[in-house]
Amino acid sequence: MARNLRIGCVQTRPVATFGQAVEEALAGAAGAVADGAELVCLPEYCGGLASEGGLFAPPAAAEERHPVLAGLRGFAADARVWTLVGSIAVEGPDGPGGRFVNRGYLLDDQGAVRARYDKIHLFDVDLSPDQSYRESAVVAPGGQAVTADTPWGRLGLTICYDLRFPLLYRTLAQAGAEILAVPSAFTKVTGEAHWHVLNRARAIENGAVVVAPCAAGPVPGGGAAYGHSLIVSPWGEVLADGGEGPGHVVATVDIDAAARARARIPSLEHDRRFGDPAPTEPRGRAVA
Repeated sequence: MARNLRIGCVQTRPVATFGQAVEEALAGAAGAVADGAELVCLPEYCGGLASEGGLFAPPAAAEERHPVLAGLRGFAADARVWTLVGSIAVEGPDGPGGRFVNRGYLLDDQGAVRARYDKIHLFDVDLSPDQSYRESAVVAPGGQAVTADTPWGRLGLTICYDLRFPLLYRTLAQAGAEILAVPSAFTKVTGEAHWHVLNRARAIENGAVVVAPCAAGPVPGGGAAYGHSLIVSPWGEVLADGGEGPGHVVATVDIDAAARARARIPSLEHDRRFGDPAPTEPRGRAVA
C-alpha cells in the first residue's frame, strides 16, 4: 500500500509583530487542515519578519516564551496534525539585544517538539548596488544537519538560503530523508530567477519529496518575499504552486515514489569520494 501523505503549504505574509504573525499562521494552518492536510508546513520567519537598514529585524523571544511557537504547538495538539514551523527568531546565547537564532521546528500531532534546526547558511549577498542583505550581522549560524522520523517517513530540515548548498541535501538524503523541507522567505528578485529550478533540482538529484513553503509579499521596512510555495515529487514534478498571494496549497504525495525514483536512478549509491583538484601546470613555459 502506498504511503500517501497530504501536505499543506501555508503562504503567510511577512509581518512585523508577534500578534500579526500568530494570526497569519493560525488562519493559514486552519485552512490547510480544512482541506485535508496531515502535515502543515509554514515558511521561514513565520514568527514575524521586518527589516531595518538592510538588516533582518524580526521580533525575537526565548524559546520557552515565544508566543508564535506556543500558538502553533497548541494548534498542532488541538488539530491533531503534524506541523513544520518553518522558522522563528529565537534569542541566542547572548540574550536580548544579541544575535538571535533562525530556528525551525517539527511538531507532532500532540504539539510536542520532535526536532529543532538552526539555519546553517546565512544570507549575505549583494543583489544590486542598493539591495544588500547581511543575515550574519544579526543571526548566529547553526552547524548541525537534522532529520526527524514522522509517521510517513524521515524528514530533513533546512531553511531558505540552504537551498543553494546541495551537499546539505545530499547529507540528509543519505541519512534516510525521503522528505526535504525548505521553508523560506526567498526574495522576489532571486525567486523569479532561481526558486523553481533549485527546488526541482534538490528533489531530482536526491529522489526526494521537496516541500517548500515560502512567505509572500512586502517585508515591513523594505524587501519582498516571492511566494510560490512548492510541493515537488521525487521525479521533479511540481504538484502544487502557491502563486503570489497569501493562502495555502495542499497536495497528496506518495512517499514511496522516493524509493522508486532512487531505484531508477540510484545516484545516492553511486557517490564517490574524490580529492581536491590537482594544481594546473603553468602554460607557455619557455623551452631551453
